[in-house]
Amino acid sequence: MQPDPTLSLNDGTAFPKMGFGTWRLDDAAATEMVGHAIGCGYRLIDTAKAYDNETGVGQAVRAAEVDRDALFITSKVWNDDHGYDATLRAFDGSMQRLGLEVMDLYLIHWPVPEAGLFEDSWKALVRLKSEGRVRQIGVSNFRAPDLDRIIDDSGVTPAVNQIELHPRFQQRSLRALHERLGIRTESWSPLGQGNLDDDPVLAGIAARLGKSVPQVVLRWHLEQGLIAIPRSGTPAHIAANRAILDFTLSEEDHMAIARLDTGAGRIGPDPSTFTDA
Repeated sequence: MQPDPTLSLNDGTAFPKMGFGTWRLDDAAATEMVGHAIGCGYRLIDTAKAYDNETGVGQAVRAAEVDRDALFITSKVWNDDHGYDATLRAFDGSMQRLGLEVMDLYLIHWPVPEAGLFEDSWKALVRLKSEGRVRQIGVSNFRAPDLDRIIDDSGVTPAVNQIELHPRFQQRSLRALHERLGIRTESWSPLGQGNLDDDPVLAGIAARLGKSVPQVVLRWHLEQGLIAIPRSGTPAHIAANRAILDFTLSEEDHMAIARLDTGAGRIGPDPSTFTDA
């Protein structure tokens, strides 16, 4: 089994570039599929309070036949838990459900700018990290002005911003800001929720390389310096999604994939308006 490729976070921590997402998996499925993913070599596992599967994820982590220190578990505070005290309570709830002593990465799931509380939530995350209860802190779906506000207010830069990112929605300007600030970009829905499988450009690259379209897309994420967290409820797909370390894309492949980004390929909610609680 090949080791996961890693990249360095802004404090020098080596962090896996390939993870396993658990959105839309219930507790039972999460226990089974996270266990399978860990067995396949995944070491980064992504969950959230909103996914309602932290208990199942925690069961898989505790049952895993790998050292706990080798795993990187991520969870997120949901929109209705924004605010300093509410975020601290939400964190305690996630830790209880996961059955962990320390969280590896804790994120603010959405900025919910209308509520105006994400700066207070960020201060709570800063406290949790200072107390050693979280190893790394970050955000998800934050826009440039949101990042500016929390950094200016706290003096602490997120390790990660987890955003929707795939070949049809490449978020180049936000990624450039991340690069300048020392924030790593983590891609949710890295496979475009299955909407890329019939793309002729990607299919052509896949056929030439003898790989599947999802494998080509995930390899693209890695070569772009991104962290990818694909989700699957099928063991064969979980294994195939990780089998991307034995080939590379050409410069021409990267140029062709770059042209797939129209700027209008967003699938998920718009962070500037999303308030679902």
